[in-house]
Amino acid sequence: MKKTYLLIGILLLSFSVFSQEIQEESVVINIEVPVRVFKAGSFVEDLSIDDFEVLEDGVPQKIEAVYLIKKRTVERSEEKKRFTPDTQRNFYLFFEITDYDPRLEQAIEFFIQNVLVQRDNLVIVTPMKTYRLRNDTFKIMPREKIVDQLVGIIRKDALVGSSEYKSAIRECASCARAIQSAVLPNARGGGDDPVLVMDESVGDEFQGMALEEQAMLYSTLLTKLETLRRVSQDKLLSFAASLKEKEGQKYVFMFYQKEFLPKIDPRVMDQALSMYQDQPSVIQSLTEISSLYRRDVTFDVDAVKQAYADSSISIHFLLISKPPSNTYGVHFEEHSEDIFSAFNEMASATGGFAESSFNPDFLMRKAVDASENYYLLYYSPREYSSDGKFKEIEVRVKRSGHRVSHRAGYFAN
Repeated sequence: MKKTYLLIGILLLSFSVFSQEIQEESVVINIEVPVRVFKAGSFVEDLSIDDFEVLEDGVPQKIEAVYLIKKRTVERSEEKKRFTPDTQRNFYLFFEITDYDPRLEQAIEFFIQNVLVQRDNLVIVTPMKTYRLRNDTFKIMPREKIVDQLVGIIRKDALVGSSEYKSAIRECASCARAIQSAVLPNARGGGDDPVLVMDESVGDEFQGMALEEQAMLYSTLLTKLETLRRVSQDKLLSFAASLKEKEGQKYVFMFYQKEFLPKIDPRVMDQALSMYQDQPSVIQSLTEISSLYRRDVTFDVDAVKQAYADSSISIHFLLISKPPSNTYGVHFEEHSEDIFSAFNEMASATGGFAESSFNPDFLMRKAVDASENYYLLYYSPREYSSDGKFKEIEVRVKRSGHRVSHRAGYFAN
């Protein structure tokens, strides 16, 4: 009798394990890929399921379904297997700006009046706070009023949030002018070259210092600026993680202003190095300044790219151009090309794009044009393994002359 119970117990245990193995093997993972296809700058909307090819880590995959989406509407579908696309839209507008540009009002007005509809979600992120548009806003407030309130919030937060940064810029520029005055006390400039024209009233707080002391202070101010301008990898990854489980389509429009670093004019620097070549401590201080002009990206671009691609977030990086400050005695040099390069890669890895313009309204319209219409492709990976590795996705169109943008891949978790 005991043998019988033991046999039955072994059979039940074996059946349980066997069933679990079958269940695990039968799990089907479906990957959703928003895809945008352009030709000569225009979205291509007549593609069929047979026009697409999908590869994962270089291995061709079977496409199960393709849906053409315009804004929130499924315009056309081809299905070998039925899916239910979630076309809810979640917009995140980031304003990483230090100076409020009045033309931002046009961009915001266009977005509120022509893009956002009821049931869309909108989050505004400024240098100070994060704001979420209430779901019932359109019912209780006219769109013109919404625009006015948003513009007021962004203007105020840009002013308050950048006060420390602007103060550091002013101090840095003033110190640079004082150094120039110490090296070339009689410089007046002339003609079309205003760089060496000195304003006698500026830099007074740094006058009377030894050049070495001025150089050390200038280095400290540059380091402070770099700290204020640093992009936090932890915050980038945290934001991507917070949106991963968010349902629907996710769009990030990031407005970022070009930055100009107040630098000692190269001619002044050369003159100083020549004048003080017999004073090693001064030469060392000036040499350290040159090293601080080289800005390194402070986050792992590949790690951030993969995190945002995995979360299926479409990033549009919109760089607002502006002329440098016309400040006598200081050489202002653009210092945002490194950030633009990094975010350009992030945008490409998420199926978005990066663009630069003096006109924020133009940038907004370009971002909207690049995001409103798209295809949703679904496929089930062959021999899927939950190994935690990043799986690279490549979508091709069999027609020639087309540009395809989509997220770079996902983590198999």
